[in-house]
Amino acid sequence: MLTAFLVSFGVIFVAEMGDKSQLMALTFATRHPTAQVLIGITAATALVHGVSVFVGAALGAAIPTRPISIVAAIAFIGFGLWTLRGDKLTDADEARAAKPARNTVLAVGGVFFLAELGDKTMLATITLATDHGLFGTWLGSTIGMVIADALAIVVGKQLGARLPEKAIKISASIIFFVFGIILLVEAI
Repeated sequence: MLTAFLVSFGVIFVAEMGDKSQLMALTFATRHPTAQVLIGITAATALVHGVSVFVGAALGAAIPTRPISIVAAIAFIGFGLWTLRGDKLTDADEARAAKPARNTVLAVGGVFFLAELGDKTMLATITLATDHGLFGTWLGSTIGMVIADALAIVVGKQLGARLPEKAIKISASIIFFVFGIILLVEAI
């Protein structure tokens, strides 16, 4: 369980760097109380990653290990490319984050839940769950994402637009490429 937790935490924390979820977290936190934003993010992340680990476990039980490792390696290399491409908030994302909310926790949770469906962190969690323990993967991926988003809020509020976004994207991509290569070598 500890290995699943640590690997999932590290991978998802890195995957979240420069992701649109961090931009949404910062946008919400500039308009709403930070604690309520983080509660909404945590609830949505726990739910999405809970579904992800069950999907990953089902795939892991149904498909032999070697093909899963090869697909996971390709996926991680793809996540590296996706991270290099980067994410931007659309006008619709900006509008949803700017709307006044009666219940900030529900509004943030709902927006994050929908934004994370099919996102690279969800796909990475599915991939990790094919080969690691369910609870450790779920807990590590959930905490990794929430801490990355909390870090974006804190650092973003302190530094504003002076964050080295390009360096963050390149570093995160390199880590994905390394994971992908390691998985591919292990599969072959």
